[in-house]
Amino acid sequence: MASSTRHSWLPRGSEGLRYRLGIASRALAAIAGGYALSGLAATVMALYLPTSRVEATLTGMLASFVIYTGAVMWVFAARTALRAWAGILAPTALLGAVLLLHYYAGGAS
Repeated sequence: MASSTRHSWLPRGSEGLRYRLGIASRALAAIAGGYALSGLAATVMALYLPTSRVEATLTGMLASFVIYTGAVMWVFAARTALRAWAGILAPTALLGAVLLLHYYAGGAS
């Protein structure tokens, strides 16, 4: 008897492969997406925190460790791999847009 989670479009025995691909997708989102998110957050903080440039950079870099850890936890706590990717890509795109606006609006020093 087939389990209740078996999908009709998957060939027999593919549940394990689907599970492994989901974990691989989450790992890629955690590693690459978390790195991009924490790097962009550190850069935006270094540019916009109202302190000296050295303090803002240091604060952004220290905060990036917390952001990266939170991103990894989010990816593996999300219900689906698609939701995990969306939760990483949305703030990454927002921070990337802020950074692009900063540089293209003449804010680069």
